[in-house]
Amino acid sequence: MIKRTRRTALRIVDHPAFQPAVITVIVINAITLGLETSPAVTGVIGGLLQAVDQLALILFVVDIGLRLVAHGRRYWRDPWNVFDFAIVAIALLPTSGPFAVLRALRILRVLRLVSIVPSMRRVIDGLLRAVPGMTSIAALLALILYVAGVMGTKLFGAASPENFGDLGTTLFTLFQTMTGEGWPDIARELMDTMPLSWIFFVIYILISSFMVLNLFIAVVVNAMEQEVLAEVRAEEAEHAAEEQVANREILAEIRELRAELAALRAERAAS
Repeated sequence: MIKRTRRTALRIVDHPAFQPAVITVIVINAITLGLETSPAVTGVIGGLLQAVDQLALILFVVDIGLRLVAHGRRYWRDPWNVFDFAIVAIALLPTSGPFAVLRALRILRVLRLVSIVPSMRRVIDGLLRAVPGMTSIAALLALILYVAGVMGTKLFGAASPENFGDLGTTLFTLFQTMTGEGWPDIARELMDTMPLSWIFFVIYILISSFMVLNLFIAVVVNAMEQEVLAEVRAEEAEHAAEEQVANREILAEIRELRAELAALRAERAAS
């Protein structure tokens, strides 16, 4: 009985229409959650939106249940399955009383698209692969920001206290400068009293924006390439294994044919 139930659940989960159906439910649920943020819409069809939201939650629970039955313990070996289970479990928490703030977490269900759509999974896997390299670059960027912050505070603190008055203010100003937002106004205002201050900004922007931040992109691209190569190698290995199995079957059939031919020749020789 258990094996029959598992086979049935596995057929449902592996059906070609199952994944598109789940994706459709996720998209519809995302739209309804977005519409709930509009008071004008909720005043007209608020009850319908809540009904659709509850129906989507029920379907998500059924989806997780079918996968658990179909895969058994193997379900927990895939981190993406654990991710899906956690998101649906959060949605089942009570959202009344002191837990009313958890209603905002319902939008996390949309993140299930990441685990279901293979292309999105590859992107996230590539980003996770890039985390070690990005950590080193982030530490380097923090060091550069700190050094520039101390220098900027000592150089420009008296001339522009609103932007460089203390280390915290200077670090925020330099972070804003690194993003390229509004730094010309800060630099021009400072250059009225310190004409050579542009040298500091040019060197800082060249190091932080054009060099260090581009390293982040390089690390992510490299990780993406490694992820694609790993996937290609896995497919090639699987294809090679299938070819080996097929070759073994062909060789077995050839041996059987040779054995049959030898038996026929022996019968003819005996007759």
